[in-house]
Amino acid sequence: MENILPWFTLKSVPGVGRYLFKRLIEHFDSPQGVLAAPIENLSQVEGLTPRLARKIKNHQLPDGVKKDIELVRRKRIRIITMADPDYPSLLLQLPDPPPFLYLRGSIDPQANYISVVGSRNATAYGLSTARRLSADLASRGLTVVSGMALGIDTAAHEGALQVKGNTVAVLGSGLERIYPAGNRKLCRLITENGAVITEFPMCTEPEAHNFPVRNRIISGMSLGTVVVEASRRSGSLITARLAAEQNREVFAVPGSIQSFKSIGTHTLIKQGAKLVENAQDILEEITGTCPATANPAGPEKKTEHATEQLPLLSDEETRVYRALEAYPVHIDKLIRKTAIPSGRLSSTLLQLELKGIVRQSPGKLFSLVDD
Repeated sequence: MENILPWFTLKSVPGVGRYLFKRLIEHFDSPQGVLAAPIENLSQVEGLTPRLARKIKNHQLPDGVKKDIELVRRKRIRIITMADPDYPSLLLQLPDPPPFLYLRGSIDPQANYISVVGSRNATAYGLSTARRLSADLASRGLTVVSGMALGIDTAAHEGALQVKGNTVAVLGSGLERIYPAGNRKLCRLITENGAVITEFPMCTEPEAHNFPVRNRIISGMSLGTVVVEASRRSGSLITARLAAEQNREVFAVPGSIQSFKSIGTHTLIKQGAKLVENAQDILEEITGTCPATANPAGPEKKTEHATEQLPLLSDEETRVYRALEAYPVHIDKLIRKTAIPSGRLSSTLLQLELKGIVRQSPGKLFSLVDD
């Protein structure tokens, strides 16, 4: 544990940000080398003034950082530095990688990471697609990365866990401040099947400005970023932009042209992101191969025999079921598709809801329940 002290010391020097930290390590090989270097040698590094060089030489570890290190020790948190073989290799390619990461769980240095992100306030269609897509990616050996936020992020982690695959959650807070609090159980499950990581000190609160900083790690450690659902101002679009700037692949799942939740993903597609219908589309792009797939992710098409494994349905219930989709459909559209009067249709939809087949969303929207 003692060998992490120089990393914490150098990182805590006022004026030494992530960009300069990386340049210093590249020049002197290690934090120990930086702290031991003469002022005149430090001043030769681009962006480092003589005044900042003197700060480095005279710097003492702040009490707050000492407390953070003590908490790391007490909680048995692992610190992986840029020099650690387990540090994600793609992350090292960034001009501003985190000098070190706080980690709970285990991380595979040989893993191929793919990030899946999207709206916090997702639709049933978005959640279903994120789960199925992530499950298929994880079942093929990829590690699913996301931010453990509500909505699409949670669904992405859950999908990977459902097939006992690996997943990594990147937090915008410290490991002692799990956010959202409702995902504490999910956090424990992730640490058993992957890792929860962050660059923020242990007790850092989930403040808004932390999340764009967090997003560059999600995209930076991944071969590509998949945006499942996003409104015009979604934070997921920041992750997609960062992925493009980092020369990573950007993928987007199309949705309904009538839903504002799809504006962001459709904009990405217009800007050149690859349209994704299933895991195969992603694998072809990041591997250049076309492996066979037995169970493509994404909404499955209903066939004439789709109702065989469902509870016994009446003819009218079957007609309504076949008119429904994973994406929410307004009742007026269902009336036009089924030619069933509104009163009878509402009653039929209620019966399907009681049977666990249909989900009603606000605004008289109906969709199939995700399996």
